[in-house]
Amino acid sequence: MPNTCINNIPSVVQTFGHDDFFARRCILVNGPVIVGAGPSGLAVGAGLKKQDVPFIILERANCIASLWQNHTYDRLKLHLPKQFCQLPHFAFPDDFPEYPTKHQFITYLESYAKHFDISPHFNETVQSAKYDETSGLWRVKTIRETSSNSNLIGDDQVEYICRWLVVATGENAEKVVPEFEGFEEFGGHVIHVCDYKSGKRYCGKRVLVVGCGNSGMEVSLDLCSHEAEPSMVVRNSVHVLPREVMGKSTFELAVLLMKWLPLWLVDKILLILAWLILGNVEKYGLRRPSIGPLQLKNSAGKTPVLDIGALQKIRSGEIKVVPGVKRFFSGRVELVNGDDIEIDSVILATGYRSNVPSWLKENDLFSQDGIPKNPFPNGWKGKAGLYAVGFTWKGLSGAYWDAIRVAHDISKSWKEETKQREKSIAARHRRCISHF
Repeated sequence: MPNTCINNIPSVVQTFGHDDFFARRCILVNGPVIVGAGPSGLAVGAGLKKQDVPFIILERANCIASLWQNHTYDRLKLHLPKQFCQLPHFAFPDDFPEYPTKHQFITYLESYAKHFDISPHFNETVQSAKYDETSGLWRVKTIRETSSNSNLIGDDQVEYICRWLVVATGENAEKVVPEFEGFEEFGGHVIHVCDYKSGKRYCGKRVLVVGCGNSGMEVSLDLCSHEAEPSMVVRNSVHVLPREVMGKSTFELAVLLMKWLPLWLVDKILLILAWLILGNVEKYGLRRPSIGPLQLKNSAGKTPVLDIGALQKIRSGEIKVVPGVKRFFSGRVELVNGDDIEIDSVILATGYRSNVPSWLKENDLFSQDGIPKNPFPNGWKGKAGLYAVGFTWKGLSGAYWDAIRVAHDISKSWKEETKQREKSIAARHRRCISHF
């Protein structure tokens, strides 16, 4: 596990600079540093544990899977069957339903961390990570929040020195908040969906839900169940598919079909099934993209909506579908078609983005938007010991395979380098004995 570099101060100072070293604590890690304690980071940690490779996990929040624990709504369930959402080397409990609830999934992740004895460093935010060409090592600088009963005053600055760096912060690290003309004039209650828990506080309120993805649809459905009046903004085209076809998961069916058929044909089959089961959704204002659902997911990362009841509410008029927002006024919003509706609250179901570009410096693995340049399954490994997990646009199943590849690759390198060091030490020891 990590070792504080007290005994190696002269060499560290020589490599990284006198002023920089004494400005923060320096920790040499005998193994990789993993950034992020969500499902992806935990999965890599479990793989490394099985290979007896030491590591540390850095997490800016105060718990594992903070997105799930702190920034998801109460009614959330996994949209895919549990067999496609479990992490490596540890299955879901048999008594869990096919679509586990948010709380069941969190319980599973906590059991996962306990089973593999994974203890992340919580409340530690990575400020920057940079590869040092001279030493061939990564320098990961962090700010660690200190507790009120700590002897340290303020934030504790730490620098980790490591041979391998695993980026596991995911595609959903930061919320996306668009700018709207006149938004400051609105005056009503506004939140991002990451802060939404339930529709209980919105009973009898007119709520504008901006966004029509899975979150926007499900939040609108939840608002209906609490007797609110949601209007859902559908600015772009969207694929809506049934969650199940004849009792079988639509996703599972697609995976099965893709073993035998080309992707374009599977898309055609899914759209035909969707039309037969859901009918013509375009007459309700839900325009379908010209690209098929699977092709769109692979090329742009846009997930199709798996309907769990929102479409029925749209048909009945309990969820009103409205076009894009033109501008806000006090207590109302003007839409791009000229309609003007009065609203009390706004919920922004406008998605998330990667935060990698804000802290990972000078790398060739990630693009400017914080996603690996090479698509799945080839985006997990960069140069100089840099890895990525959970940026596949394929959810937990993509993170599963990334984590296995990364843990195996690091374990192999770590064992080879450890063996080489041991041979070098043994050779020096033999020379010392012969000289004596």
